[in-house]
Amino acid sequence: MNASPLLSGLMYSILYMLIGTLLASLLLLGTSIPESSWMTLTFCIHGMAMLAGGFISGKRSGQKGWYYGGTLGLLYSVTVWIVGFLAYDAGFSVQTLYLLLLALGLGAIGGIVGVNMKK
Repeated sequence: MNASPLLSGLMYSILYMLIGTLLASLLLLGTSIPESSWMTLTFCIHGMAMLAGGFISGKRSGQKGWYYGGTLGLLYSVTVWIVGFLAYDAGFSVQTLYLLLLALGLGAIGGIVGVNMKK
């Protein structure tokens, strides 16, 4: 039984995000670099997660990779924002908008690549 392309992509993107966050946390623990200077790394982690999730979503759908990847980016961004809002009382900010645009773009690119890969 095949799972939904969006659900599969979301699960993979969350897995990649968790692994990236764990590695970044270990790096933060081992260095004296302040947390406030890690915004670029955070966006890189989200970007890699979206490329991977979009790839899986596009490959599983077999068609309209840009649509499935972009939709996944929207779903991923909303999920990250809701978790941040509920856990840290973080409101909507410019960084949230950047994450949304990054996730939409890289998710769509990952979906396009995923559809065009041979099975």
